[in-house]
Amino acid sequence: MAEIIPYHHRYAAQFKKLNLEWLDEYHLTEDHDLMILNDPQREILDQGGEIYLAKEGDEIVGTAAIINEGNGVYELAKMSVAPKYQGRGISRLLMEQCLNRAKELHAVKVILFSNSQLTTAISLYEKYGFKHLPADNAPYQSADIMMELVF
Repeated sequence: MAEIIPYHHRYAAQFKKLNLEWLDEYHLTEDHDLMILNDPQREILDQGGEIYLAKEGDEIVGTAAIINEGNGVYELAKMSVAPKYQGRGISRLLMEQCLNRAKELHAVKVILFSNSQLTTAISLYEKYGFKHLPADNAPYQSADIMMELVF
């Protein structure tokens, strides 16, 4: 079973690689993603966010982050599980870690942006109680879905 660990800069390459794999597969990679993936310390951690990694043995097999948007709002972002590890509940472990941490940080809600191609991810979000909203003003051009979970 995968262990969920906090991000450390030594895993920056794996964090970027795992996310670019799925973004590129669905032709969704854009400048905003690259800005975050190229400097997660500045773009997530230094802003009061958190990054978690799923580790199996010595291998990083999954990622997820919560980005502090201010006023008690966090964005669930950069959730990824390596293809050969999918279907093992790793995304649920990452989701639960992110949501629990958001609650500890006194979040009032967690938002996320997605794309309608990502049906498995959207189904997971719905299972955790995320509700659909209009995707107006999304920071990603490819985001045609916005969801929120209010605590």
